[in-house]
Amino acid sequence: MKLESYWLDTVSTFKNGEQGNVSGQYDVAIVGGGFTGLSAAIALAKQGLSVVLLEGGKMVGEASGRNGGQCNAGLAHDYASLAEKIGTDKARAFYHSYIDAVDTVADLVKEEAIDCDFTRNGRLKLAAKPAHYDKLARAHDRLVAEVDPNVRILTAGEVRGEVGTNQFHGGLLQTTSAQMHMGKFGLGLADAAVKYGAKLYENAMVTGIDRLSVDRYQITSNRGSLVANKVFLATGSSAKGPFQYFRRRLVSVGSFIVVTEPLAPELLARLLVEKRSYVTTKNIGNYFRITPDNRLLFGGRARFAMSNPSSDEKSGHILRASMAEVFPELRNVRIDYCWGGLVDMTADRLPRAGQHEGMYYSLGYSGHGVQMSTHMGKVMAKVIMGDEAANPWRELDWPSVPGHFGKPWFLPFVGAYYRFQDLIH
Repeated sequence: MKLESYWLDTVSTFKNGEQGNVSGQYDVAIVGGGFTGLSAAIALAKQGLSVVLLEGGKMVGEASGRNGGQCNAGLAHDYASLAEKIGTDKARAFYHSYIDAVDTVADLVKEEAIDCDFTRNGRLKLAAKPAHYDKLARAHDRLVAEVDPNVRILTAGEVRGEVGTNQFHGGLLQTTSAQMHMGKFGLGLADAAVKYGAKLYENAMVTGIDRLSVDRYQITSNRGSLVANKVFLATGSSAKGPFQYFRRRLVSVGSFIVVTEPLAPELLARLLVEKRSYVTTKNIGNYFRITPDNRLLFGGRARFAMSNPSSDEKSGHILRASMAEVFPELRNVRIDYCWGGLVDMTADRLPRAGQHEGMYYSLGYSGHGVQMSTHMGKVMAKVIMGDEAANPWRELDWPSVPGHFGKPWFLPFVGAYYRFQDLIH
């Protein structure tokens, strides 16, 4: 069992990074080589700006290359509950942002001819309890009436007809959702950015950012320093570097994944007929899908803990047991990959994007980052070019999390709370 990301282990390495020391002067410097930073680099370089991107490790080596491979429409919230809190107009606009985000991914794949196994088979949210189905049915009716005609409600019988298990009591299908190979998509974005003239540096950990004047910054890294007129921070839940302001506003939560050995196509055709992306309705639930080479990827928040080799391995054993509970036929299959990653959560699970001390940023995708990170890279490129209204999250305030200074000491208590909620609801 390899303790590394399947997505990163099954893609060729990025070969077009800059060699030598970081140096020079640029229109825009981007910090972070995930989907957000790479998408922004493409959009800005296509407009003729000089762009440099600094990544502390490998391109898409963190959250962008360590997730569940789902690219889903829809919020991290129940739409009706969010509408009650912030109003129907705002909730509808936020929901449409996620639909637009999946379209952005699809457009990039097509425009840049990225070979990343992109398919749009939809996402099925599976009711783990009968009461959960009733809630999904109400959500379906509200969504169709107000914001998304492309959702369907499936009965328990219909779910059993396409998912080979008796564990679930119906489901909500978002037909416009997609999936792809995260490593291949990330490599395609990086190569496209270079094609348009952006300079990409790997293993260039940013250690300091100094504002020299209104539109002039010096960025220092372990590979040298540069000067840029504008800075865009696309760092995710970075635990290193001069980003304490953001660390106080983001809670990093571990999410863990296992991937099986290649399975017989006829077995997979019986277990997951439509080859969609799947997620369960529990707070501490699971998500799964088939990989391009006929493996089952099965993930979830197995433990409320940070990701490291020991933690990942413990979580892998929990996930294997959960997978066997859902699909008893897979009880004895070999697990080839097990890994974890960090999800950068905001307190209200809505992204944040804007400016801080003159620097632009987009962060806090809260478990829905594949599509929104890619989309917000493109959106923030528009903002940097002067179109502030393009940012759908521009009016959200962002207070720090009380008692949080970067290390989420409270995660075990949060985990206990959600386990109790899953027990009683």
